[in-house]
Amino acid sequence: MCSGRVDPEFVFRAFATGQDGVLIGGCRLNECNYITHGNYDALSNTYICKNIMERIGLNPERLSIEFMSGGDGNRLTEAVNDFTWKVKELGPLGEAEGIENNRLKGDLEAVIKIIPYIKLVEREKLRPPVKSGKAYNEFFTSDEVNRLLGDLIGEKLTISRIVTLLREKPLPAGEISEILGLDPSEVTKHMNSSSRQGLVTYDIDSKCYALALSGA
Repeated sequence: MCSGRVDPEFVFRAFATGQDGVLIGGCRLNECNYITHGNYDALSNTYICKNIMERIGLNPERLSIEFMSGGDGNRLTEAVNDFTWKVKELGPLGEAEGIENNRLKGDLEAVIKIIPYIKLVEREKLRPPVKSGKAYNEFFTSDEVNRLLGDLIGEKLTISRIVTLLREKPLPAGEISEILGLDPSEVTKHMNSSSRQGLVTYDIDSKCYALALSGA
């Protein structure tokens, strides 16, 4: 299977099922067996997934991609062994990052829900102009692209995280910000926006936000 078919959803579902790390293997760059050069798509997805992992508090080193040919048996063994040791050093997923299990589960669910949107953004806004490992690294580690990811994906992810949290029970803005590690003003801003869209309601007596029936 081409590494370009490794959907971001596969990565986050692996973490959601308790895997401590994900290693993606692909053909060497510029040696793709297909005209699509799917290994570059896999590289893009890896950078984007790492960025999202950081946004929910996961160590991005838990995700890695390696490029090699079909004859690189020794390289494959080395890559797997090195990654296995790295993940063992990082420790159990979530626990090592100090993330409570229910919160981690909710955040991963929130990410998975917006994967179709993330893929759309990647196709339309996040395509480096040149196909080379260096160009992709410079593109995806630039401040400009990080800001773009924050503008296009960060806000959508924050709302998805909040909505997923409110599925459990109504909560005040302060508690939402504390649980998700967000600035209270940021939570209020998103709740006001979500309220105008009919996604959430606000109960004045309890001072809590809750999912609207139409958005449940």
